[in-house]
Amino acid sequence: MKNSGEGIFPAVCPLDCPDTCGLLVHKKNGKIVKVEGNPEHPVTKGAICNKVRHMAERVHHPERLMHPMRRVGVKGEGKFEKISWEEAIREISITFKKLTTEYGSESILPYSFYGNMGVLSVEGMDRRFFNALGSSNLDRTICNSAGTAGWKATMGFNGGTSPEDTVNADVIIIWGGNIVSTNMHQVVLAEQARKRGAKVIVIDVHRNRTAQWADWFLPLYPGTDSALALGMTHILFRDGLTDEAFLEKYTIGYDELREHATAYTPEYVSSITGIPSDDIEKLAKLYGEAGTSYIHIGNGLQHHDNGGMNVRSITCLPALTGQWLKTGGGAFKSNSGYMAMNSRSLQRPDLRSNPRARLINMNRIAEALELTEQPIKGLFVYCSNPLVVAPAADRVRVGFEREDLFTVVHDLFMTDTARYADIVLPATSTFENTDLYSSYWHHYIQLQEPVLPAPGECKSNFEVFSLLGQAMGFDAEAFSQTEEEIIQEALNYPRNSYLNGVTLTRLQKERHVKLDMTAKQTYLDKLTTPSGKIELYSKSLELAGLPPLPVYTPLTEGYDGVRRPASTDVYPLMFISPPNHNFLNSTFSNVEKHQGMEKGPLLQIHPEDAAARGIIDGDEVTVFNGRGRLEIKAQVLDKMLPGTVISQGLWWEGKDRPQRSNVLTPDRLSDMGRGATFFSSTVQVERR
Repeated sequence: MKNSGEGIFPAVCPLDCPDTCGLLVHKKNGKIVKVEGNPEHPVTKGAICNKVRHMAERVHHPERLMHPMRRVGVKGEGKFEKISWEEAIREISITFKKLTTEYGSESILPYSFYGNMGVLSVEGMDRRFFNALGSSNLDRTICNSAGTAGWKATMGFNGGTSPEDTVNADVIIIWGGNIVSTNMHQVVLAEQARKRGAKVIVIDVHRNRTAQWADWFLPLYPGTDSALALGMTHILFRDGLTDEAFLEKYTIGYDELREHATAYTPEYVSSITGIPSDDIEKLAKLYGEAGTSYIHIGNGLQHHDNGGMNVRSITCLPALTGQWLKTGGGAFKSNSGYMAMNSRSLQRPDLRSNPRARLINMNRIAEALELTEQPIKGLFVYCSNPLVVAPAADRVRVGFEREDLFTVVHDLFMTDTARYADIVLPATSTFENTDLYSSYWHHYIQLQEPVLPAPGECKSNFEVFSLLGQAMGFDAEAFSQTEEEIIQEALNYPRNSYLNGVTLTRLQKERHVKLDMTAKQTYLDKLTTPSGKIELYSKSLELAGLPPLPVYTPLTEGYDGVRRPASTDVYPLMFISPPNHNFLNSTFSNVEKHQGMEKGPLLQIHPEDAAARGIIDGDEVTVFNGRGRLEIKAQVLDKMLPGTVISQGLWWEGKDRPQRSNVLTPDRLSDMGRGATFFSSTVQVERR
């Protein structure tokens, strides 16, 4: 191993976070003693979050899985016996061959997401294996697919404003994102803009850490974001704050949008969103009159029934005011398009003999495990913890309890999901791997090389799927390549000019390499929409049976300022479960220090809603609906509008009570992108 001695070694944060920080890992006596930020990284500049600062406690956690295991008890009981890797690989390969013969290869399903953001960990050898196997495909839409679809319907290319440019903004709107907890370096850049006189505005359902830091916070009812965006559109057109020359040259459908927006008066939008009409007027004028304005679109507002349209409606705003031509102006939803790599080389779809294999949506894993025709008989879970992160969690658990479901889990810990596995495989951490890291925010690609040897018998995803591919007798060349060979192939992608000059050799020497951003100068001239322009009116959406213009559509499950719960409504409160400060999805939720910093699961409830139920601060309460229940402590405060309750963080199941918030969330899919609708959920709360 290159970094086998003691000292300080460069590394990369692997978490599903936009920042993708450069790190320095201090190692002594074979262990990490300190993790700090790398001051040489041009964007993250040595600052890291509290989660990663304590990463050593996760890497060296006493409950790390160290060897393969086979289940010997009842599913969910957590009783396993130690086996060898040879036994594990043989049992998995024999079972997969048997299932393929008896039920077809599509009876086997991979389930993964980005618990580790390394390209090789989640988009490399694993994808090759399941392609060669001919398994069912997984539709990985649990995070940002709704918003991505809304953005692409408007802008085409999945890229927006460069982070470093945002220091030039005069108005910064953080819309539906808690960036103090989830994108801390954008906070640093916003602070630089603030010192130059910029105003920071937060629009959200919850007075979170970011809202407390902002100059102005606008609370609104969940899922009403598109109404607010259309109210701003109305005012911008009404008051002559649009850039007509820009609209003429770079957009289509602006006249149709102008007419359409006349219905969204400040008074009407106020009645929907709960934001006073005077504040809507003020917001639109601040945005429209600013020299340079920037909108940072978070993930929260897309996790609704109308999530795609929420993002699309907001994405239209920079075009109305011509902000895309201004340095630091425009908007951000994701910059992953700049990072596009050679996915065909990585994933090898040519290995698949059934290119039309069925696609199963990961948000619908409960439904998939209930199928009686073409049932799922084999499941391989890695880089995810679906019993905690997937919606309709009680039904997910029942599915995992099936004795006729052969389940393999590859993870660092005995997660809630691993307890239901037939075979558990010990995984390496990022600091024990070679991997390639891109960012969906900044423009630097980074290389991680091992800092630690793999403890015990832990193996990386790359190793596991290489071994399985070889055991199954799949293409020898595809499953014998090294990490370095595949990294070289991934970066060899002439179709993406942003990758010009990014090579493995440079990464090995420099650790982080910036994309060639030359092409961004002609960004607006090369949009990948059908028209080649910003589509305020989308014919493709119309052909798909969706509204061609931005529109507000009330939630399937939920309320707004007009549609308030009636006395007969069984579940009159909207339930939102955003991230907390010290976890990332279910990661870190088993680490004692992080649990201590969060002080346990809490339900934030407005004083009006608490008083109506006889609840005082600190009371134990039950939160429930027709899907499930959780038991939790109440925190009475007015950080949201009445009628909305908040529980931050995804907690593993408690030892003495149910505390997985996703037992309450639906597995309906969003209006666009087949995304999750976690935040379109209604509940009742009772004092225990």
